[in-house]
Amino acid sequence: MTARRKSIATRWFINSFGIIAVIMLVVIAGVYFFARNYYYSSVSRYLRSEANVIRGVLTRFYENSSSDYSEELRSTVEHFDKKALMELMAIDRNGNIAISSSGFSPDVEQEMPDYIEALNSPDGIGEYVGSLNRSSVSERYMAVSVLISADTRDGNYSAIRVMTSLEGVDMHIAGLSFGTAVFGAFVLVLVLIIGLYFVRSIISPIRKMANSAKKLAKGDFSEHIDFKRNDEIGELCRAFNYMAEELANSEKIKNDFISSVSHELRTPLTAIKGWSETILEMRNAETLIKGMRVITTETERLSSMVEELLDFSRIQNKRLMLQKDNIDILAELADAVLIYTERAAKNGIIINYHEPDGVAMIFGDKNRLRQVFLNIIDNAVKYTGSDGVINVEAVLKENSVEIRVSDNGCGISEEDLPKVKNRFYKANNTVRGSGIGLAVADELVGLHSGKLDIESKLGEGTTVIITLPTIQKKADEGTK
Repeated sequence: MTARRKSIATRWFINSFGIIAVIMLVVIAGVYFFARNYYYSSVSRYLRSEANVIRGVLTRFYENSSSDYSEELRSTVEHFDKKALMELMAIDRNGNIAISSSGFSPDVEQEMPDYIEALNSPDGIGEYVGSLNRSSVSERYMAVSVLISADTRDGNYSAIRVMTSLEGVDMHIAGLSFGTAVFGAFVLVLVLIIGLYFVRSIISPIRKMANSAKKLAKGDFSEHIDFKRNDEIGELCRAFNYMAEELANSEKIKNDFISSVSHELRTPLTAIKGWSETILEMRNAETLIKGMRVITTETERLSSMVEELLDFSRIQNKRLMLQKDNIDILAELADAVLIYTERAAKNGIIINYHEPDGVAMIFGDKNRLRQVFLNIIDNAVKYTGSDGVINVEAVLKENSVEIRVSDNGCGISEEDLPKVKNRFYKANNTVRGSGIGLAVADELVGLHSGKLDIESKLGEGTTVIITLPTIQKKADEGTK
């Protein structure tokens, strides 16, 4: 069973948008509780301050012996000047409301937790927030009870109580919370719109790449992705298009290679088959010798081609083993030049070899390096016409030897020059060859810590430069 796929948009919504939504809910709750605590604390301080002021006034009345304390208390409650904001009450010794500034008959069954708290509090002050049901309507209120000091209270009154409605405060808090919620909702909608647009800008090219990748897997390399942005997604689209182009080039090179190798194999096989049949039919010595010479030559050609393919396969799979030893590279180069001098002369090509004085000792595989020289010189002969000249020169440098093979043949165009060392690539399909000889030579030179460079101009000729480190350089590197 395959796991259920989650889209990037879904994961973004769950992770990013969900977290932002939770944060906004926490902010809204925080604003509500902060505002509620702030405004309720302000109301509490105001009620306490007013109750303490009234208690102070009653104390001064008591100290003035000429005034009737009970009458003054009743007058203070009944004529309370802030009755529009709060209600002032006088509580008798039985804990009941005796007088109220509202003018309504006191509710004897009304609970007064603030009065009970004041009786048990060291400072004689109690506070309570609750709900009061009036005419089937529940209204929140805050009440503060303050005990009258034992010196000033008489037998009728024990405390005063101030009470105010919290409806206005609660509406203000609700409005502030609602405003915060609206702002939070606006932020969430804005984040959602921007986020979905951003996610879509990522998903759209990814989906295009997924569809294009499926087409690439089926061999359709013409698919490209259009992009307008210069960011990571744009870079990914460029990389995808580059990959598609390279795959198309690789496919073309592979097809060209198959066609070229098929042609290269068909020619010697046809020659071998033809001369074998000729020998069997004619049965004379002269034809036998001539036919066997052709068969031997074409067999060597086939063997060389197969060996190149095997070498390339070993190099690609990292299985090529080098038999390295201290060798005189100039001796191997001279042998390679000697092998091709006579063959080139038959085609009217002159090979000039300029050997320096001295010995160039390197640590390497002589057979593989000779293979490199033979491949480079063979290419020079193949791409140089009659009456051409090939110059082979070795130059000794401080820690290396530089070998230059130059010809005045057809040359290589600027477009093809960077690709000629790629596997299966042939700049000129009119010349026989598999297209991997130069790639193998480049790999072999690299395995000897050297480098192979090519300089060429179309119609003027080509120069291949092989640079190999000498043993002295190796020794220097070992001491670092």
